Amino acid sequence: MIYFIGAGPGDVDLITVKGKNLMEKADLIIYAGSLVNPELLKYAKNGCVIMNSAHMTLEEVIAAMVPVAQAGKLVVRLHTGDPSIYGAHREQIDLLRGYGLDYEVVPGVSSFCAAAAALKAEYTLPNISQSVIITRMEGRTPVPDKQKIADYATHHATMVIFLSSGMLEKLTKELLAGGYKNDTPAAIVYKASWPDEKICKCTVATLAQTAKENNISNLALICVGEFLGNEYDRSKLYNPTFSHGFRAASAEKEESK
Repeated sequence: MIYFIGAGPGDVDLITVKGKNLMEKADLIIYAGSLVNPELLKYAKNGCVIMNSAHMTLEEVIAAMVPVAQAGKLVVRLHTGDPSIYGAHREQIDLLRGYGLDYEVVPGVSSFCAAAAALKAEYTLPNISQSVIITRMEGRTPVPDKQKIADYATHHATMVIFLSSGMLEKLTKELLAGGYKNDTPAAIVYKASWPDEKICKCTVATLAQTAKENNISNLALICVGEFLGNEYDRSKLYNPTFSHGFRAASAEKEESK
């Protein structure tokens, strides 16, 4: 069996219990060495073969996994965060299907969740933003039409931007072209949940300057939107005047409205 496991954002305690248990049983672990915290490898049993995929091509990763799985042993492919977000695991799965091997995906805590925790922020606030757009700037890997930063910025929803901390001047131009204002709140979260985590609050206009002042050029998420401000409406869910399937509204409060 081959398991694609989300390692979490960096803090070793943020891997799931299931992921940790599988790592402890694995005969082969291939981990994304450029992003996964190597402290997680302490869960590997004696005799487990450990390989760093940062030095490998897709074909080399498959060539390493297949014979071990065919021998009936347990393989762990350890991805950063959650594999479903910029994890590049689909192409591995498609190749493995050709060998008739079983596989399973074990979700993990994405860095965009860790960034919100670091900011002590809520991405979805009543009357501010009810949608979170996860995206990235166009670089060497192209972005499809109608999915560029400026296209998404027109919605004025919460935006969490991956893989773009080295292109912040271009990012600012795209955000402004999409309709965000210069003073729209923004934040740069470097290595969310790691011991050397750094949080830099700024605005759309000062993203590049803030990153330069803090020597940040990679391994950071960019968060943009009014969710970083101070204004929002109270949620109805816990409002005494709001009824739902588990609680009746306060008659007294409703009559006083």
